[in-house]
Amino acid sequence: MASVEDFFSIQSLLDEWLETEFTFRDTDALTHRLLALPARDRQFVLTWTQRVASTNLELAYQFARLSDKTLASMEPEVIEAWIQHAMDQYDRTGLAAAMKVIDEVDGFIRQSYERASGSLLEDRSGVLSTFVRGLSGRELSIEEDDDAWTDSETLYLPGIVARLSERQDNFLLHKAMATHLWAQTRFGTFRLDLAGELERFPDPSIALRLFHALESLRLDHCIARELPGLAREMAGLREALDEQPAYLRLRDGLGRLARADADASDTLEWVGRLWGRVEPPCWCYQGRLDIEAVRVRTERRVEREKAILRVKLAELADELKERGKLSEDVPAEFDLKRKTGEDAVTEPFEFELSIDEEALNVPEFMRNMMTSIILDFGEIPEEYLVAAGPGEYDLSVFDADKLDPEDVWSGAYHEEGAFLHPEWDFARQCYRKNWCVLRELEVKPRYDDFYTATMRKYSRLIKSLHRTFEALRGEDKLLKRQPHGDDVDIDALVEAWADLRGGHEMSDRLFTRMHKEERNIAVMFMVDMSGSTRGWINDAERESLILLSESLAILGDRYAIYGFSGTTRKRCELYRVKSFDDPYDDETKARIAAIEAQDYTRMGVAIRHLSGLLNQVDARTKLLVTLSDGKPEDYDGYYRGEYGIEDTRQALFEARRDGVHPFCITIDEKAREYLPHLYGAANYVVIKDVDKLPLKVSDIYRKLTS
Repeated sequence: MASVEDFFSIQSLLDEWLETEFTFRDTDALTHRLLALPARDRQFVLTWTQRVASTNLELAYQFARLSDKTLASMEPEVIEAWIQHAMDQYDRTGLAAAMKVIDEVDGFIRQSYERASGSLLEDRSGVLSTFVRGLSGRELSIEEDDDAWTDSETLYLPGIVARLSERQDNFLLHKAMATHLWAQTRFGTFRLDLAGELERFPDPSIALRLFHALESLRLDHCIARELPGLAREMAGLREALDEQPAYLRLRDGLGRLARADADASDTLEWVGRLWGRVEPPCWCYQGRLDIEAVRVRTERRVEREKAILRVKLAELADELKERGKLSEDVPAEFDLKRKTGEDAVTEPFEFELSIDEEALNVPEFMRNMMTSIILDFGEIPEEYLVAAGPGEYDLSVFDADKLDPEDVWSGAYHEEGAFLHPEWDFARQCYRKNWCVLRELEVKPRYDDFYTATMRKYSRLIKSLHRTFEALRGEDKLLKRQPHGDDVDIDALVEAWADLRGGHEMSDRLFTRMHKEERNIAVMFMVDMSGSTRGWINDAERESLILLSESLAILGDRYAIYGFSGTTRKRCELYRVKSFDDPYDDETKARIAAIEAQDYTRMGVAIRHLSGLLNQVDARTKLLVTLSDGKPEDYDGYYRGEYGIEDTRQALFEARRDGVHPFCITIDEKAREYLPHLYGAANYVVIKDVDKLPLKVSDIYRKLTS
């Protein structure tokens, strides 16, 4: 039985969390409702009311008001998902969308059962994107829509697939949908003028549906040749959804479509034969065809790719003429040799580009573009292989709709082309999904005397570092107690002799041998470029990076350097100084010299993104080393203090969970107040004197990796 003290205790909490002093909400009735709940349910509601109030007071009030009804119809886990979904909607589009989720709780309950066993695109898009990137053909992106369809550059997939009882089976259906959409671009579904061809039928919409069903059968044969394992799993999906008998009956009557050289025109021919005799079926992974969207996208792409290819061929011809490998009077017409016969069908993207009978090394971006052209036409038209004349094309016309990462902030904000990352809200105790918008920018090289001056300033230290790192690179380790080796291990022999005299079996591990340690290390240097580093701190950071790079050039460890800064969650920026694939050359040195102080220090999003880049590198040991002068903060005040600290701590936890070892080097004398909470007691170092930073960083790195 609840007491008067309980009533006033709960009401006091609600008054504080809902700020009733300013909002004039009546918490009397709310308190009575909560007191009527069992103690465990009451605590559950109070905990979540406090969390939701950190996002929006009205949302928290409505959640508490409906809590007795929701507890009667939903499990606590479903309620948590419901209110988190409401907060996510608030983050994306505001209070009206969030209140719609609250008001339509019955609909969420129905959807929650789908989510329980369904495949969610938001959870699986990363896996599916990686899978699609591994397939041959044009690079395709993935976005969410109500149905599965493609415009030939983007694969649109449903947000939830829940037609089967098991989550893994639903994911497989998601994967099958993505594969079929890829197959449409890969195997020439859109090379026909479908709109024009289908107009000759009495009802073009029915003809389109029949074409799509039959084309899916042809594509299934293509998938079976390239991905036989997945084809078998897709057959299992049809079986589970009772589609297999009808599928086999129709497929077995269309033998021509099973041939490797069958194309979309063969499918169209069968539409004519079966018109009026077959009701168009729809297979579980089929989705829909939007031929108008494909037409619009293809027209833009074809014009752009023709212009760019011909201009790039002209540049290639000019380079050959400068090197004396092509006569000035020879027309710049290129030849393309492709595999013929059966190989041309199964491997259409294997080709050799030549001019004047000399084979050329085609840059990767040109090869990708030529692959895209082959997908659209089945070949590269002859006119595409003629180098463009002077001034024939203005390529800026084709870039008019692209967003320049450097200029995008100057106008209305666009998220297109940016990376979206979650952020940990410690008050909610959950993530704000896709909360931070991050762009990768490049540091423009600055060719001044900074590198030369640094090398002259630290010439003695550099010689010492070279000797130290040379020794570290060539270090051999003596392995003891080996079954075979170069010398006898005296200690092991004495112990073995004692065992033998004692009646025990003698060990055979009696030797030593020298073993050269193979270093398998990848390091990401994350450099603070916030405004507070302006001046001598910035100089010390740049000098440190020069000395580090000189040392690592000897050691051979793979490393990357990125700066980070930004202003608010909508403008988080990473500055590429050196990627893992970039050499340490004059351009990289000029990029280090060009590092400048920018804005604020929103660390969590930078850690998440750079940890992701680091995890793409195959290395046994992965380090994320931060050079910083202060704790996390940003222009929007809420990120300062506990919020920013806890988001950064969560991001570091995620990095460690994924096999990345974070370490921080800072010059902030107050860092001991917060760095143990972020990095742990042994994973940071404070350098009090900024002038000592260049002297210390290489030594710290040596200790970290030896």
